[in-house]
Amino acid sequence: MPNNANPFLDGTHLHNEILIYMPQLRTFTFYISTENNIYHLPHPISTDNIQQTFANFKYGQKACAIDYFHTFRTICHVYSLPFTFTRLERISSKFPNIVFITVTHLHVNDFISLEHEFFMQISLAFPILKRFCLKNETEQLWNDHITEPDENLSDSIIEYSHFTSFGLMCAYGHYISQFLLETKARLPCLTELKLKYGPLIAATRYFTIDALRRNCSKVNRLIVENCTRVPEDVYQYFPSL
Repeated sequence: MPNNANPFLDGTHLHNEILIYMPQLRTFTFYISTENNIYHLPHPISTDNIQQTFANFKYGQKACAIDYFHTFRTICHVYSLPFTFTRLERISSKFPNIVFITVTHLHVNDFISLEHEFFMQISLAFPILKRFCLKNETEQLWNDHITEPDENLSDSIIEYSHFTSFGLMCAYGHYISQFLLETKARLPCLTELKLKYGPLIAATRYFTIDALRRNCSKVNRLIVENCTRVPEDVYQYFPSL
């Protein structure tokens, strides 16, 4: 396991603790995430530092990423390429510039403002994404999605062709607008939403914004936190419930 001198499972650890004992191994497909407390790190560690530990790696291409969350937690991801797994968990907005053609489940956690361009990148990097969970407590720089002017509005609409589930349990309401506002996104297959009641009220302005209705029309499973009584307006806004 990782230790104080080597706090993440990197190329050095893989070689010394695992691969050295399998001399006949020809193919190695992996996806490994290691979490550690920042205070346990002997010194700051970057993605380049992790990449250097794979200098003599002989099992094909690989990618590395290290994410620092707030001031106390960091996660290191290492995986073989091409990426063949269906889930990618607890990554930040700074993932490698590659296409994850097999990923159907994605969990993004970050504390910086995530703008429309980032979600465009998500749609391109994860072309068959079905389930997406987002955790972010930082407001977007432009957060009035209802009245935002856009001369090329149709060009900015993001198509999530396979999107069936969206979880937004710990973020501002404008991220809900980012996905549900029909001038921002098209979600023809969306059937499940998981979110908090407060952000839902803020995004829909108490279920009065018609521009969010189209992407809500097929939702048949609505999971809402912090809601003791569901108002009748919810059923009008989500007619498939």
